[in-house]
Amino acid sequence: MITFQKIRWKNFLSTGDHLSEIDFTKNGTNLIVGTNGTGKSTVLDALTFSLFNKPFRKINKSQLVNATNEKDTKVEVEFNINGKQYLVRRCMKPNLFEIEVDGQKMHKQADDRAMQKILEENILKVNYKSFTQIVILGSSAFVPFMQLSGTNRREVIEDLLDIRIFSAMNSIIKDKIRKQKEDIQVLDLKKDNVKDKLEMQEKFIEELDNRGKENIKGKKDKINTLITDADNCVEENQSIQDQVFDLTKEQEKVTGANKKLKSLNNLKGKISNKVSTITKEHKFFTENKVCPTCTQDIEESFRLNRITDAQTKAKELQSGYKELEEAIKNEEERERLFTKLTKEITKLNNDISQNNTRISGYNRQIRDLESEIQKITDQLANRNTEHGKLAEFNNSLQSIFKELADRKTEIMYHDFAYTLLKDDGVKTKIIKNYLPFINQQVNRYLQKMDFYINFKLNEEFSETIESPIHENFSYSSFSEGEKMRIDLALLFTWREVARVKNSVNTNLLIMDEVFDSSLDGMGTDEFLKIIRYVIKDANIFVISHKPDLTDKFESVIRFEKVKGFSQLAS
Repeated sequence: MITFQKIRWKNFLSTGDHLSEIDFTKNGTNLIVGTNGTGKSTVLDALTFSLFNKPFRKINKSQLVNATNEKDTKVEVEFNINGKQYLVRRCMKPNLFEIEVDGQKMHKQADDRAMQKILEENILKVNYKSFTQIVILGSSAFVPFMQLSGTNRREVIEDLLDIRIFSAMNSIIKDKIRKQKEDIQVLDLKKDNVKDKLEMQEKFIEELDNRGKENIKGKKDKINTLITDADNCVEENQSIQDQVFDLTKEQEKVTGANKKLKSLNNLKGKISNKVSTITKEHKFFTENKVCPTCTQDIEESFRLNRITDAQTKAKELQSGYKELEEAIKNEEERERLFTKLTKEITKLNNDISQNNTRISGYNRQIRDLESEIQKITDQLANRNTEHGKLAEFNNSLQSIFKELADRKTEIMYHDFAYTLLKDDGVKTKIIKNYLPFINQQVNRYLQKMDFYINFKLNEEFSETIESPIHENFSYSSFSEGEKMRIDLALLFTWREVARVKNSVNTNLLIMDEVFDSSLDGMGTDEFLKIIRYVIKDANIFVISHKPDLTDKFESVIRFEKVKGFSQLAS
C-alpha cells in the first residue's frame, strides 16, 4: 500500500517563496476551501508534478513556475510503501529530480527519464493514467474512466489487477523468440558449413585411397621425363662449349686486328699528308722560276734539284702507300673475321644460358613433384588422422542437429507462452474472472447513491446499461449528474479492486468540486455517509468553494491570497 504522508511546495503556480505544506495523514476527511484563484487546486498539480513530472490540469509545464519570482520552484512529496520511507523532490529553474529512500539519496545511474521509469515501474508501480483514476475525481482536467479509449481503459484495469507484468513477460519472451530464430539461422549456416567440410573430407579420403598411388606413379614418370630433358640440355651444353672453345682459339689468332688497323690508318693519313706536301712543292718549283713573294729569280740548279728530289720522294712514298693499303686490307679482313667469331661465340653462350635456365626449371619441377609425392605418401601413411577429422566433423554435425532441435523446441514452448500472454490470453481470462466482481461493486455503489441502473462492462470494457425506464443506455446518454454518479461508483470500485489486489492501493482520495456542480441534487450528508462507508482507512480531501460544508469534515484547510501570492491560512 502507498501511504502518502506530506506534500510541500514553493514558487509553484500562484504560491510564492513561502513553503506550503499539507499533511495527508492527519485527518480522515478534509475540506479544502477558498475563493476562486486562491490556489486550492494547487495540491493536484503539485502531486502529479512531483510524481509524474506533469501538471494535472491542462497547462504547460513551464507555467508551473511562479510568474512573479520566476525561479526556485520546488515540490516534495513523502510517502511510505511497505515500511520503506520515500521522498521525491522535483525542482525547476534550476531543474532537479531526486529520490530518497530511508533518508539516503538514490544513486542516479542514468538520465531523468530513466529515473522516472524506475519511480513509476519499480516504486509506485503505477502510471499517471491509472493513478488519476484511483486518487483523483471531479476536476475539469480529469478524464473519467468511461471517457477513456478502449486501450487506455485496458491499461488502467491491467494496472489495478497487477497483470501488466504479463505484458512485460510477453515482451521478454518475444525478444527471446527473436534471439532464438537468429540463433537458428546461425546454426543453419554452421550446419551447411560443416556438411560441406564433411563431404570434402570424405572425397579427400576417397582420393587418398583410390588415387594416391596412381598420383605418385604419374608424378614419378613426370620426374623421369624432366631428368631426361635436363640431361639432354647438359649434353647439348657440353657440345656447345666445345664449339665455343674452337671458335675462341680461332678468335685468338685475329685478336688485335682492330688496334693494328687503327695504327695503319693513322700511318696512311700521315703518308697522304706527306705526298700532298711533296706534290705541292714539285708543282711550285715546276711552275715558278721567280719567287712570288720577293720577286727574285730562283737559282735554276736549286730549282731543278728540288724538282728531282720531290719526284724521287714521291715515287718512294707511292710505293710504300701501296704496300700500306695492302696491309690495311689484310687487317680489315682479320677484323671482320673477329667480329663474326664474336657473334657466333655470343650466340652459343646464349644457348648455354637458355639451357641452364631450362635445367633450373626442370630441377624446380622435380623438387615440387618430389614434395607432392612426399605429401601424398605422408597422407597415405596417416589416413587414420584423416578419418579422425571425418569423425570430428560428424560429431560436430550431430551436435548442431541436436542444438537446432533444442532451439526449435524452445521456440515452440515460447510461442505457446507468447500466445498465452497476449491480450486475448491469460490476461483476458483473469479480467473475465474479475468482471463479475467489478460489475457487482459498481452497481452496489450506484444503488447506495440511489441510482438504480444495471451497469456492466464487457471484455472490451464497453458498457451495457439497463434502466427501469430504458432497456439499453450508454454512458453518454445520461445527464452530467448521473455521469458523476457512475464516475464515483467506478472510482470506488477501482479502489476496492486495488485494496483486494494490493496493486495500487493508497490512503489518498482527492475530489475536486464534486459538491459544486453535478452533485447538487444529492444530499451532502448522504454523500459523506457513502464515502465514509466505502473509503475505509483513507484520507479524503474534498476541494470546494462552498463555505457551508466546513462542519461536515474533520479538518478544514483554507487557501487565501496575500499580496498576490496564494498561501495556507493560518
